Amino acid sequence: MAIDPNQANHMTGAIAGMMGVLVVFGLAIYAFTIFLFWRILAKAGLPGPLSLLVLVPGIGWMIVLCIVAFSDWRVIPAPLLYSGLRPYPPPPANFPPPPPTQL
Repeated sequence: MAIDPNQANHMTGAIAGMMGVLVVFGLAIYAFTIFLFWRILAKAGLPGPLSLLVLVPGIGWMIVLCIVAFSDWRVIPAPLLYSGLRPYPPPPANFPPPPPTQL
């Protein structure tokens, strides 16, 4: 049973269209990943272009994660949101109470 040439052309066009959508989707995922790593590196005080190492096939994202994990984060500490509140007072000196003695 042979495939109709018209049907083969339609299937080829459908496959080409799906491949085009997958390529565009893959490029969007790569761009979003680079954007996320760029933001993380910038917040850590590291240069953002290090995120372009993600483009190295296979191991690039692991290199970037190791750089982020093992580097010193040169950031200014966040201010305390509730700096006006006092911490809990320390517990009394006789806390917890001693166990009762038996006669």
